[in-house]
Amino acid sequence: MDIDTIVNLGERAMLVTLYAAAPMLLSGMIVGLTISILQSVTQIQEITLTFVPKIVVVMISFIIFLPYMSDVVIVFVRELFSNFDTLIGP
Repeated sequence: MDIDTIVNLGERAMLVTLYAAAPMLLSGMIVGLTISILQSVTQIQEITLTFVPKIVVVMISFIIFLPYMSDVVIVFVRELFSNFDTLIGP
């Protein structure tokens, strides 16, 4: 296994991680931004107002996007295992 293969494999692993985590991260970010704007407008500075909706939305997005996230990871792992003999090499 040469350095180019290792770098390519690491790059693909980071992209798979990003693609799998993106739905939850984006939904949490959008809800957090919306609540921050709402708090700025109304001047309500309650700390639990930010955490509870984010947790609920991230859990819901996890349930909704679980098939997509598992598909992304499974495709990567299948490609990794199918090329296992070429990755090990002599």
